[in-house]
Amino acid sequence: MSILQFARILWARRMIILLVPLVLAVVATVAVFLLSPKYEAKSRVMLDVIKPDPVTGQVMNSPFLRAYIQTQTELIKDDEMAARVIETLNLTNDPELQKEFAESKAGDEVPFKEWASRKVAENVEAGLIEGSNIIQIGYKAGTPEQARDVADALAKVYIDANLQDRREAARKNADWYDIQAQKARAQLLAAESAKSAFERETGLVLQDDKVDIDSARLAALASASAAPIITSQGANATSPAALELAQLDSAISQASRTLGPNHPDLIAMKRKHELLTAQVEQERRAMNAAAAATISASQVTSGMLEAQKAKVMGQRDKVERLRLMQDEIDIRREQLNKASGRAAELRQEAEVAATAVSLLSNATKPDAPVFPNKPLFIGGALAGGLAMGLGLALLLEIMQRRVRSADDLRAALGVPVLTIISDTRPKKSRRPKLAAPRRPRVHSEVGSA
Repeated sequence: MSILQFARILWARRMIILLVPLVLAVVATVAVFLLSPKYEAKSRVMLDVIKPDPVTGQVMNSPFLRAYIQTQTELIKDDEMAARVIETLNLTNDPELQKEFAESKAGDEVPFKEWASRKVAENVEAGLIEGSNIIQIGYKAGTPEQARDVADALAKVYIDANLQDRREAARKNADWYDIQAQKARAQLLAAESAKSAFERETGLVLQDDKVDIDSARLAALASASAAPIITSQGANATSPAALELAQLDSAISQASRTLGPNHPDLIAMKRKHELLTAQVEQERRAMNAAAAATISASQVTSGMLEAQKAKVMGQRDKVERLRLMQDEIDIRREQLNKASGRAAELRQEAEVAATAVSLLSNATKPDAPVFPNKPLFIGGALAGGLAMGLGLALLLEIMQRRVRSADDLRAALGVPVLTIISDTRPKKSRRPKLAAPRRPRVHSEVGSA
């Protein structure tokens, strides 16, 4: 089918194509004025989830942020929030709402408050403004005042509920941590008592570094036994009196060759020699006594070391058990400190007045209703009616196909049209347009190929 044929069909069915959108536009216009208007008011709250918590200092991670925001928007649209709004605004005494409830079929099945909560929740809209952390709360009502009041009440109720839920959760968690702290305290006292009883039984005592006294004494004896022992041979080599005595012997030997035995200088040197000899002998005896004492002390230390080593080896299992007791005490003390600290933080969080949600702006009284949208209704009716008219015209044409031109005849018979004879009668003698259509007289001759 060519564009010209399609245009002829539309022109032939022009009344249907124009009448259908006109009827729909009239119906839409009447409906616009008959339908009850709906006004929408919007309030905004801001989620401070990107800031650290004032008490705990925690910041919400990005993977959980989307789920958290989705949870908050669904919470705003929940029936529980609507029920709190009804109590806040005292809508249970609203005569129009009571009349609507009485006329509804749900009056015999559900109580009024539950029905009213569902009714309010159906008109609540909440969503995150793209690219921000602001939630916009909207409510649709029959009057601008009611829409504004309910939107503001929703924002206030949501903020109060958020704060209350946070406080309740903090109190419950604090109570749980208090119980854990009491358990850890009882276990710590029991561990301390068991350790004290074991120390009294065994006589072992651990120091701060978890080393018992016997092991510390063994380490001290091992260090003392490793000290070097000074011998007397090394002392004689470095004795000043011995060096002076050797020099004096050499001087006496040289003086004896030139001086007589009764020479005063020689006699003085011999006397000094006697004194130095006695001094050197005394120093030698002192050094030998010191060396002997050192050797004896080393032997005693070695004996004590062996005895202490045997003692430490004999009570190693007891010391290890005592260390395990101390480890358990340290663990219980750490658990007690953590539980007590966390309980204190949660108690502080339960008393805080700050919340992660704050009111950004109150709702304003709407000037125009959002439903019904007159331009959208009428324009949509025109567009839909035009599409429906076109479809209806094409459907009628398919059901009652007619020959309107030579192109239609050529397409129907599959032969060429050689001549077209038009109706030359005056227009006044023609049949009215509303009469049954007649076929034009078309004379065609088919020629051989």
